Amino acid sequence: MKLLMFGDVVGECGTQCFRKFAPKLKREYGADLIVVNGENSAAGNGITEQSSQMLFSGGADVITTGNHCFRRRCDRIFSNERILRPANYPEGAPGSGVCLLDCGRFSLAVINLMGTAFMEPLDNPFFVIDRLLDEIDTPNILVDFHAEATAEKRAMGWYLAGKVSAVIGTHTHVQTADEEILIGKTGYLSDAGMCGGAESVLGVNVRQAVEKQRFHRPVQFTEAEGPCILNAVFLEIDSESGICTKIERIFIRESTNSG
Repeated sequence: MKLLMFGDVVGECGTQCFRKFAPKLKREYGADLIVVNGENSAAGNGITEQSSQMLFSGGADVITTGNHCFRRRCDRIFSNERILRPANYPEGAPGSGVCLLDCGRFSLAVINLMGTAFMEPLDNPFFVIDRLLDEIDTPNILVDFHAEATAEKRAMGWYLAGKVSAVIGTHTHVQTADEEILIGKTGYLSDAGMCGGAESVLGVNVRQAVEKQRFHRPVQFTEAEGPCILNAVFLEIDSESGICTKIERIFIRESTNSG
């Protein structure tokens, strides 16, 4: 089984970037499935029905989210079983944190979790994942761990080493260079990065982001325009055992030379 997972998509620029490159990368890597974090895909952050449909039309099979999942109050989109919100939201929250894909010759469970260090005080993700793993009947499991702290991500990676096929971090919008296969089974990367404006601060307009940092006053952010960068990770998984046999970071930068 071959998978592509894309980092946080930021606004229209990131969505168009994903739609431009995802089909090409799927062909280049011979990927069977595409997972993308879409929690910032709508203009002004969050996810909407329109932005999710843009990602699906670009080739996404499953869309994960994070702390902005309910920002736009579009609860109805989570009736789509292929749009996930973090599984450790309290019981009764719209949607699900797990999607099981039956692809005939193999199955894949995608789990969306959120960290709690410097984030919303959700249910403890370590206890939640234990419960979920007891309920999942496939060896092929991909976890999107949407978290701020690298230490929490690394801890989750080691906690799930040998139990799942891959733990890929999202949220920080900066791709890390620590890809590895833990104890010979579990692919790990602290953060997949983002799809968004190359000349930006985490996908946000540079001037606005700098103003916020300089003066510590509220600033209305807008997403940066193109050119874009695209961050993703390629995973190869033995579908019989769930063992990750290959992990490779992908970084594409469109030209920023306006001349």
